[in-house]
Amino acid sequence: MPGKSRKLQINHIVFIVSAATILGVVAFAAVAPALLLKGFSQLQTTITTYCGWLYVLAMTFFLGFVVWLAVSPYGRVRLGKDNSTPEFSTLTWLAMLFSAGMGIGILFYGIAEPLMHFNAPVPFGCEPGSEAAARSAMGITVFHWGFHPWACYSVVGLAIAYFGFRKGLPISIRSAFYPLLGERIYGWPGHIIDVLAIVSTMFGVATSLGLGAMQVNAGLAHVYGIEQNASIQVIIIACITAVATMSVVTGIHAGIRRLSEANMILAASLMLFVVGFGPTLYILKSLGTNLGSYLQMLPIHSFWCGSAETADRNWLNSWTIFYWAWWIAWSPFVGMFVARISRGRTIREFVIYVLLVPTCLSLIWFTVFGNSALAIQLFGEGTLTQAVNQDVARALFIFLETYPLGFITCTAGILCVVLFFVTSSDSASLVIDTIASGGVENPPIRQRVFWAITEGVVATVLLLAGGLKALQTAALTSALPFIFVLLLMVYCLQRALRSSEQT
Repeated sequence: MPGKSRKLQINHIVFIVSAATILGVVAFAAVAPALLLKGFSQLQTTITTYCGWLYVLAMTFFLGFVVWLAVSPYGRVRLGKDNSTPEFSTLTWLAMLFSAGMGIGILFYGIAEPLMHFNAPVPFGCEPGSEAAARSAMGITVFHWGFHPWACYSVVGLAIAYFGFRKGLPISIRSAFYPLLGERIYGWPGHIIDVLAIVSTMFGVATSLGLGAMQVNAGLAHVYGIEQNASIQVIIIACITAVATMSVVTGIHAGIRRLSEANMILAASLMLFVVGFGPTLYILKSLGTNLGSYLQMLPIHSFWCGSAETADRNWLNSWTIFYWAWWIAWSPFVGMFVARISRGRTIREFVIYVLLVPTCLSLIWFTVFGNSALAIQLFGEGTLTQAVNQDVARALFIFLETYPLGFITCTAGILCVVLFFVTSSDSASLVIDTIASGGVENPPIRQRVFWAITEGVVATVLLLAGGLKALQTAALTSALPFIFVLLLMVYCLQRALRSSEQT
């Protein structure tokens, strides 16, 4: 393949079209928030009704594809030249990819999701509040955070890393389509692909930033009595966006790497505290039970597209399809970021680590926090369920207050959310700017700053326009066109491997 990447330094077309599209939505939301929210609601209903099955089956297909790659002879292919070595240590690599790939979500939903399924196990046929409902709740929670999202990220990461590091093409989404488009990846077809990737990433990350702002505000209100409202959340977004901007300016080897490592240390410390002071034996027993529930549910829910029952359809739309859309919207960002830090690793190593390690960490995290919360409901006299129903964002802090040193652990929880917030924002800014710059690995600082600020602005406007509903719908909508980009990416990667690699 021709080494044409040097011609792409700053792609003005992709930058301008992406920025105009995103800022156009922001302007419309600022001028007519009620109209935007009404349109979002109608759009969400239409997409989930007619395209929900596509999200479910596409995500399962991505999982099957990357597993096949790992066990096939193509697993030996190195993402780079044959003599290249990994750029980062394995622990640092895993810390960065996990912080970028899950981040705020596991803190926001770590307590809330298991409790919500426990009290309303719609598709499982369990009695709400029973031990059977607790097992099902944990199984479906791990399902939503397990293999499927990381398979989606792996598709993007493998394609970009393969064509970028092994074939010498720009580190950009468009490069994955060289087998299909040839030199046209440098023209309008490539521009359109990169614009879709930037828009999808922006609204996917904005969803997480909005959730993070809500949770930080909830923590500050719970611990320090600071008022909980949209104005405070805007200030939080502004402050953390400023920190993320400083981090992204320092680059991947300094700010992003160090924040990711600090983030994982703090999260692990908080988790170990809960294990030590919580129902330790119950948590340890639940680990195996949750793994079994997840593996039992995996083949069924991987293909379950809903039933004729309205309650089942509503549950699927609100949970699995929303999650799948969120992960797809995040896939350009996380996939490209993982590709950027994975030079020198083999396809097999990439898939095994990216699939198994984050899934295991998610299993452990949700077991520790989710089962500890469920233990309070099953065996104690807690009011966590009522807290979740009243304010999902406060669930973590109300839970931590049931333990010793509540003030200290709640403060640590707030700091953990902030760090996840920052690592998601700075990583996304770097990735978006890399795409907008045509694949340059170290794009101009002024552009990194622009995208970091834009992420904060988008999250702020969506939060003010419609809160959680607007954030969820933005992720769901932006993900739909990108499903087809991912499916074509799978085709191009297997075609290139079959034609170029000796097996």
